[in-house]
Amino acid sequence: MRGFWPIFKRELFALFVTPLAWVVITSFLLLQGLHFFLIVVNFAAAPAESLGDSGPVQAFFGQTMLLYVPLLLVCPLITMRLFAEERRSGTIETLLTAPVGTVGVVLAKYAAALATYVVMWAPTALYIVILARTGDVDWRVVGTSYLSVFAIGAGYLALGVMTSALTQSQLTAAVLSALAISGLFFFGFAEFIVPDGPAHDLATHVSVWTQMNDASRGLLDSRRLVFDATIVLLPLFVTVRAVEAWRWG
Repeated sequence: MRGFWPIFKRELFALFVTPLAWVVITSFLLLQGLHFFLIVVNFAAAPAESLGDSGPVQAFFGQTMLLYVPLLLVCPLITMRLFAEERRSGTIETLLTAPVGTVGVVLAKYAAALATYVVMWAPTALYIVILARTGDVDWRVVGTSYLSVFAIGAGYLALGVMTSALTQSQLTAAVLSALAISGLFFFGFAEFIVPDGPAHDLATHVSVWTQMNDASRGLLDSRRLVFDATIVLLPLFVTVRAVEAWRWG
């Protein structure tokens, strides 16, 4: 873990001095703000008897595609430059010859991307605060939903870090990351297509849609959290091995 903090601060600074990070975060917040506004308007206009136990928070986190689509694009954009740009510009040689550990380098870059992701989501808490001033909010649902959003994003970012380490092109890294994330997402979506059986059970276990639908009802399945942790650890392990290969290659 040598060199973690200096590299973490360097990467976080590098992310936020570029226009890309601000464009991504601003676009994300505008889209999610419109998404939440439309949900609230829809619930305000709907007859009370048709709502059942659902509410705007549940709908925002678990019942529309607009929560997921931005993640398929945002996570690759956050991570694409982390290693690819260093390799393209040649600065990776300086970094790897410094007295820093390989694990520290990988975790620092990943942590910077994850911190950016958290910063991106943080303002959406204002939606819940505003809603709480006008009605009841189930804070358990809010907690499980944000935890699931964090876990899913952590996995997607780990995939992005890995693809950035496997190429020298930011564009290629972004495309490969988006393909990997989309593949996972649509494999999980197959739960609505394939008949009951092992394939259906596997798709359900992988499904982000089902995970968020459960979380938006205040439910957490530890098996899915284990799967999310696996999607974090495996790509980061591959990244560490790739960086070690550069160092000793």
